[in-house]
Amino acid sequence: MRSTQGVLAIAMSALLVLTACARGEKTPQLMNIRSTTEGPDEFTIVPPRPLAMPESLTELPEPTPGGANRTDQNPFEDAITALGGKPNVSGKIGAGDAALVSYAARAGVAEGIRDTLASEDLDYRRNNNGKLLERLFDQNVYFKAYRPYALDQQAELARWRQAGARTPAAPPPPPAAK
Repeated sequence: MRSTQGVLAIAMSALLVLTACARGEKTPQLMNIRSTTEGPDEFTIVPPRPLAMPESLTELPEPTPGGANRTDQNPFEDAITALGGKPNVSGKIGAGDAALVSYAARAGVAEGIRDTLASEDLDYRRNNNGKLLERLFDQNVYFKAYRPYALDQQAELARWRQAGARTPAAPPPPPAAK
C-alpha cells in the first residue's frame, strides 16, 4: 500500500511538472521579439514629442483630421536619420548601393526566403541542442546552438589591429571573471 502511494505521488509530481512546463503554439521564427501576451507591449508605447512654438505661426501646417500632428513620434524615420540615412527615400536603393544590391542578387532572389530560413533554423536548433530534456520541453537554445559560429570580438579586434587596420570605435574588453 505504501509503495503504491509513493508511485502515485511521483506520478502526480511528474504530471504537475510537465503541465507547468507546457508552452503555447510553436512558431518557426528565428527569434520572437514581439509580445505574445494579451496585454500592451511596452516597447510599442512611444511618448509624444514636446510641444514647441514655431518661429512664425505661418509655419504651422494645415490641420488634417485623423492625420499626424507635429508632436507625433516617427521611430522608423528617427532611426534611419540616427544611422545617417535619409528617411524620405526608404524602400529605394540609393545610387551608391545599386552595385552592391545587384551583385547580391546576381543568382536571383528566392521568394519566401524568410519563412524558409526560419523553418530551417527551427529544425537545426531542434536537432542540435544536444540534451534530451531541452528537446522534450522545447527550450530556447538559439544561442547555445549557434555558439560554435559566434565571433570572438576581442580576438578579431586583435587580428585587425595586428594587420594595421584602424579600429577607433572598438568596444572595450569585457571585465575579467572573478
